[in-house]
Amino acid sequence: MDNFNCPISQTRLRQISNDACDSALATATAYNHAQTAAWNDSIINSVLKALVSESQSAAASAESRYKFCVNSTIIQHLSDPRPSGTTSTATNTEKTAGDAAVEGEAQEELKKEVGGGEESEEVAAAAAASNKAASNTGGPGRRGMHSASGAYWNNAKDGMWSHKYEGGEAKGMDIVIAIMWIAA
Repeated sequence: MDNFNCPISQTRLRQISNDACDSALATATAYNHAQTAAWNDSIINSVLKALVSESQSAAASAESRYKFCVNSTIIQHLSDPRPSGTTSTATNTEKTAGDAAVEGEAQEELKKEVGGGEESEEVAAAAAASNKAASNTGGPGRRGMHSASGAYWNNAKDGMWSHKYEGGEAKGMDIVIAIMWIAA
């Protein structure tokens, strides 16, 4: 970025974001949808607390000269990132809950594409072929995700920054943190 106008350096923003994600996911071993709201809350609150604290000390006053907005997005990988047999108790003929969820999602998507309703023989055959192909390649992989943000503001004082947390890969998820600041 040529014109980086944040009151906190990019290096420090990256460190704040990584520390917040590390802390929120410290006990997580894999993606768990029931925990995503708590993880996001923890990440956002940790980042906001650090941003406000550091911008206040930089401003040398009790009130920050900036307003901050933090967004945390957690994206589930479709396949389990752990090597086969490392932590799963399932045998080769059993399916883990994650495997079943992925197959169920694939079948639902296929039903929508084909025309919904009752499962026809064609849909069942296509789903079985899709599942077999996925299992032969180690799973369906990752979901696609694209995100963009924009704003109308004073480019000299306001801005935004985003960062992908690398520590989520081994836990079956991607985490993207976006931080915006607006001069008060």
